[in-house]
Amino acid sequence: MAIQCMIAAGFVCCSVWLSLVTLRWALSRRVCVLQRRRSSWVCVTKDWATVMVRRATVRRETRETAIEVTVDLDGTGRCDIETPIAFLSHMVEQLGRHGGLDLTVRARGDVEIDGHHTTEDLAIVIGRAIADALGDKRGIRRYGEATLPMDEALCQVALDLSGRTYFVQRLSLPKAKLGTFDVELAEVFFEGFARGAQCNLHVRKIEGENLHHIVECSFKCLARALRDAVRVEGTELPSTKGTLTE
Repeated sequence: MAIQCMIAAGFVCCSVWLSLVTLRWALSRRVCVLQRRRSSWVCVTKDWATVMVRRATVRRETRETAIEVTVDLDGTGRCDIETPIAFLSHMVEQLGRHGGLDLTVRARGDVEIDGHHTTEDLAIVIGRAIADALGDKRGIRRYGEATLPMDEALCQVALDLSGRTYFVQRLSLPKAKLGTFDVELAEVFFEGFARGAQCNLHVRKIEGENLHHIVECSFKCLARALRDAVRVEGTELPSTKGTLTE
């Protein structure tokens, strides 16, 4: 009985010691603190990056559009997309599914005029939600690139979540329609996304004839590049400047 009591006491002491060591380690790491930004609750890392919740909701309402976007950067690609333009909804779903983002979109706009306002504003809000969810961007990979085929089409996207907006496109899309979607609005979407996310974004077509393939391939490239860029690789800020938000 005495030996059993000694063994039990030793086990309890070891458990307490391990708990104290774990607590000390946890307190030395980076943790996630929720802060209010604009109309969003976003996660800003303070200590213990492994528990970081990278999720944000952004709302934008004007006389032209009313848009709400919720994004979870560490999701599984679940999408719930509602816009008044079917092809735009299809493209935005590519961002979530191939980017590994959980993405909820509710968008209304003055599509009786045309789809420009809805497309541009939605892109801005999605970009802003991603920027908010990233917080101070500590530990992320920052850069992403993807070159993907879709049948005869081949497109490439490269991006840098630098906090500076710069957009370059080499898609050379004609004035045409895919359903009710004006093909030239793909470029408008990418430019709006770069402004909202405050990123450097390059989009180009390498090969391609079919407009549906070219546009969809470019959206999938953006999704895959973004998936790499937001990936957490450590705890340090990937910048010698000391900030990626200014």
